[in-house]
Amino acid sequence: MTSDRGHDGAQYLAGSPVRVAMLRALREEPRRPADLTATVDATRTTIQRILAGFGERDWVVKRGAVYRVTPTGKRVHDAYETLLEEVERADRYGQFAADLERAGVDFPPEALAAGELTVAAGRNPLAAVDRLTELLREGCGAEMRAVSPVVIQQFNEAAADALDAGATIELIIDRDVVETSVSEFGPATERALTDDDATVYVASEPIEYGVFRYDEIACVTAYDRRNNPQCVLESTDSTVLEWVDEQFESFAADAVRLSEIVDNA
Repeated sequence: MTSDRGHDGAQYLAGSPVRVAMLRALREEPRRPADLTATVDATRTTIQRILAGFGERDWVVKRGAVYRVTPTGKRVHDAYETLLEEVERADRYGQFAADLERAGVDFPPEALAAGELTVAAGRNPLAAVDRLTELLREGCGAEMRAVSPVVIQQFNEAAADALDAGATIELIIDRDVVETSVSEFGPATERALTDDDATVYVASEPIEYGVFRYDEIACVTAYDRRNNPQCVLESTDSTVLEWVDEQFESFAADAVRLSEIVDNA
């Protein structure tokens, strides 16, 4: 268990950007107080007070007129910088991770920052849809595999363009969107049933997230509670590629061809 002294030290460092800047500067190289005045935005009095606080915690020592960070101070600095990086990563990937967690998806946490993230924001609520559409068009001529809980006209049009350019597509869709696909997107459904390069399956279980893979690019899409694409993580990292392949195979194991569903209907 972390001691109260540890909490006090963490609060002390985090309580002032100047303290963080000073410890970072001393981590880089030993400095005199005058050098710190030129490096950080603080008065000489403030710097002396912070140096005294660092000294009380054994984070720095004074040797002659120069202050040096101790091994303990280095560890404190490095741990704090790591914490800042994790907090920044949480700000960036938090919504993506939360949406996947809500869907019960066991996405590897070490892969969260292993790629580029596109987020649907207030100024561009269709950012995730637009990026997925771009990726579909960029995959012309490739072998594509995807799992999607929704059918969207933009996706249908981009997939048609990819097929025209020589791509092959395997797609698994949610059973709840089959009726919509047949009634509202007749031409796309007809092509899915007749084009030898397009194979569409219907999942046996609800789909609450999306995956997409072609060549060495893998994407994971998180959806909000209204089933709108919110975040798209695209990556070439081997962990993400393998995870996406596993998810596709898991859905494909119990899926049935769309043609069977349509024929039975």
